[in-house]
Amino acid sequence: MPPTRNHRGDRRGKGGDNRRPGGPRRTGRPQDLVRRTAFDVVRAVQDRDAYANLLLPRKLADRELTGRDAALATELTYGTLRGLGTYDAILALCSDRELRRVDDELLDVLRLGAHQILATRIPPHAAVGTAVDLARSVSGPGQAKFANAVLRKVTTRDLDGWLEIIAPADADETTRLSLAHSHPGWIVDAMRDALGADRAEIGDLLAADNARPRVTLVARPGRATLEELYQAGAEPASHAPTAAVLPEGDPSGIAAVREGRAAVQDEGSQLVALALAEAPLEGRDERWLDIAAGPGGKAGLLSAIATRRGARLLAADLQPHRAALVGHAVDARAGVIVADGTAPAWRPAAFDRIMLDAPCTGLGALRRRPEARWRRGPGSVPELAALQRRLLARALEAVRPGGVVAYVTCSPHLAETRVVLDDVLADRDDVERLDSPAVLRAVAPELTGVGDGPWAQLWPHRHGTDAMFLALLRRR
Repeated sequence: MPPTRNHRGDRRGKGGDNRRPGGPRRTGRPQDLVRRTAFDVVRAVQDRDAYANLLLPRKLADRELTGRDAALATELTYGTLRGLGTYDAILALCSDRELRRVDDELLDVLRLGAHQILATRIPPHAAVGTAVDLARSVSGPGQAKFANAVLRKVTTRDLDGWLEIIAPADADETTRLSLAHSHPGWIVDAMRDALGADRAEIGDLLAADNARPRVTLVARPGRATLEELYQAGAEPASHAPTAAVLPEGDPSGIAAVREGRAAVQDEGSQLVALALAEAPLEGRDERWLDIAAGPGGKAGLLSAIATRRGARLLAADLQPHRAALVGHAVDARAGVIVADGTAPAWRPAAFDRIMLDAPCTGLGALRRRPEARWRRGPGSVPELAALQRRLLARALEAVRPGGVVAYVTCSPHLAETRVVLDDVLADRDDVERLDSPAVLRAVAPELTGVGDGPWAQLWPHRHGTDAMFLALLRRR
């Protein structure tokens, strides 16, 4: 069930001093500031299509929330956004009015309250009380009474008890999984299809999407070392030889991260970049290209590797602001340009290695961007797949004979992965499909469960990474 959206208009809040009518002004750092911060981010995501991972850190810094306060605001924000579908189904049973008739601001307060009640260790009475105070602040006393009545009903069962009602065992599988794991039904179906013979793992995959991801760092070769990250508090990662995990703390507190020699980067993203650098080619190895490079994670790693080998990376992105971000990630030897990969500014057959991390639905990164599951619908897939086919065709024209292209998506959706490859390669006998799982195992020998080839698929529930798809193609 998708979250309910109310389009009756955006009624702005009535201020943030969190006072009861006629009551005293609260002083110090009230917990309500934490909840107000979470509310403001959730509201911006719903109302303005803001990105929580970009907006929340700014809000925390502006309001000087750190430590436990910042951790709670983060949990309330991301937990509420992940659970919208489930919470809306529960709230609908507890409300005497249809959710589409509830004001946008009040509905987001109810969602925050439901998350506190059902998915945190906050005592139910405290969860209800703080949510009612927030409702009074943003919607007025009358709406606060309504919020109190609804949320008190929510407290009558725990989450498992509510799931027995909204997602009973005799419901069809898609509906049950959709409500139990708060994913739109079309994503449940797409993920199950992508698992193929392993479709019985669908519950584990959806649960992994709702787990808080670890903060993974990359030590860019020649610029930072893993030992340097370990000394700053990081721990060994599971697979990538360039990766470390930061169990707690702010990554910006690490000198190598502040200086751009290391960065936050998912381990799956590191693995596919390392696989392109490891893939066997024929002939020279001097000119590398990243076609859709923004915001620069893979480009930063590839440029460091290329420099150590005496090669040079050219990174391109269609959007100037994304190209600017790439410029901060790559080293001085790399070039960065604003260019359209479907109408390239470079000569044909000019590059030895090409990374095409194609724009996609992002279904493989729902752990990190929980609102993405509600932002797109199945209608976005054909448009993106058409763009992916055009980009891949241009990438194969840009690589020289003997060179390698990595086609990568942060989505396991078959229409964005295998179908795109089948369509583009159907009439081409000049492209060889390399054994992508074998190349990944050369990079990370302990890595298993990525498929039998020629393509490779990483999974959150198996590998603790984003669901990255990788195809390595060598032009004959």
